[in-house]
Amino acid sequence: MLDQIHWLAAVTVLGVLEQAYFFLQVIYARRLFGISPPKISGPPEFERIFRAQVNSSEYFPIFLVLLWQAGLFFHQGLAAALGLLYLCGRYCYFMGYKTSSSARLTPMYFSAGVLWILIAVSALSILHFFLSHYVGLNILQLLTA
Repeated sequence: MLDQIHWLAAVTVLGVLEQAYFFLQVIYARRLFGISPPKISGPPEFERIFRAQVNSSEYFPIFLVLLWQAGLFFHQGLAAALGLLYLCGRYCYFMGYKTSSSARLTPMYFSAGVLWILIAVSALSILHFFLSHYVGLNILQLLTA
């Protein structure tokens, strides 16, 4: 079983470490700009870092669910590769947003595109599982025939 999920687990841990890095960046920015919790407003430089971290945190659960669904129901290697692309996109998004709000756009669209691919792979592979398991209809055999 573990040989079927080790890449998914590795990408998950990497994602958690990335989230921790984003959290630390907010802590450092709070210290730099003298903004104590629960305050969330301040200079634009702080607000961009704060928003980049919050936005990344909001999408993280969605990413994890799709990563694991695609990996378990379709292919672990493809899901892990897409996961790495997503995490790279989110890192570029964070660093771009830290610089300027417009610099976040290209990485944001990139990571959203990767999420859409994970959604498609997850949905189609789960549909295939249900159809083949409960209805006896194998879509892959129909497509290759």
